[in-house]
Amino acid sequence: MTSEIDIVPIGGRFRGFLPIVVDVETGGFDNRRDALLELAMVVLRIDEKGELRRYRTYNWHIEPFPNANLDPKSLEVNGIKPFSPLRLAVPEEQAMEEFFRLVRKEVKLNQCNRAILVGHNAPFDLGFVQSAAHRVDSKRNPFHPFSTLDTVTLGAVMYGQTVLARIAQAAGMGWDASQAHSAVYDVEKTADLFCHFVNTWRTLDAAFKAVQS
Repeated sequence: MTSEIDIVPIGGRFRGFLPIVVDVETGGFDNRRDALLELAMVVLRIDEKGELRRYRTYNWHIEPFPNANLDPKSLEVNGIKPFSPLRLAVPEEQAMEEFFRLVRKEVKLNQCNRAILVGHNAPFDLGFVQSAAHRVDSKRNPFHPFSTLDTVTLGAVMYGQTVLARIAQAAGMGWDASQAHSAVYDVEKTADLFCHFVNTWRTLDAAFKAVQS
């Protein structure tokens, strides 16, 4: 595992973008009306072998913003009790400030220009991030406003699967259904899959170039 001292910058690998893996749990599907309840991200690093790896996971439980909608069906799926004191939830403004600060730090360390969100059905996650940023009037959102890197597309190309659990199983990673729909579990699985896709392509690309030479 790399440290911040011997970090290998990612800047040149993705055209100056830093992939940040994100998963959200919400009170529905409408990012303008429904609550953002949980946010998790994984920071990636390049290891000594030149492969992309999971480095660190961060997670925030978030209080529903004022007058936020909470769809009972969504809460049944993710199992979140929005107003339980056991969640130790923080205000949305605090969560987004900490989240963006950490992402900006990684962008700088990796000599990148800005972050790009990696997710499973990534536009969904980006939509909630952008709406929350708008609600808290964030002036320093480090993410590209509309571009994403989506493991749905990568899974469909490599394995003919689009469901996160099925892609993970096809990649030989296994899947614990009892932990699914936890932001931390889902974001770490998504991160492992994204690294797998990137590292597999690197191996195939090197082999192809060796055959050509």
